[in-house]
Amino acid sequence: MKLSSFYPVIGTTRVAESRDFYTAWFGFDITFEADWYVSLRRTADDRTYELALLDPTHPSVPEKYRTPTAGLILNFEVEDVDAEWERLVVRGGLPAEQILRSEEFGQRHFIVADPNGLLIDVITEIPPAGEFVEQFDAEYSAERFGAR
Repeated sequence: MKLSSFYPVIGTTRVAESRDFYTAWFGFDITFEADWYVSLRRTADDRTYELALLDPTHPSVPEKYRTPTAGLILNFEVEDVDAEWERLVVRGGLPAEQILRSEEFGQRHFIVADPNGLLIDVITEIPPAGEFVEQFDAEYSAERFGAR
């Protein structure tokens, strides 16, 4: 299979509110908009990221699946998680569902929620510690954190 694109589609009855959240806080632009579906795109350097919002009651969704998305966590890896904490939580006023902290498994991160209660984990990778050092692929670890 040759993919031309891959992106999550969030089933939400709060399409407009979610659109506003992702455009205001995470820099997405609208590429298509209807009252039941919004396609979002963010381009940074040479990378493109996409996200879509879909009213789950729309007839294009199979009937037995017409429920809002739940239990989803979106990971946003960023260069400077401390700066994003300052921008989103301290100055921006978004409630932190998990405060900024460093984890031995190789992340410095915090978590906020979108209007649907879906979690957004804002992350900067850091070198792992303790038992987690050996759980990373050696090539990946060398590329991200330097030689072990």
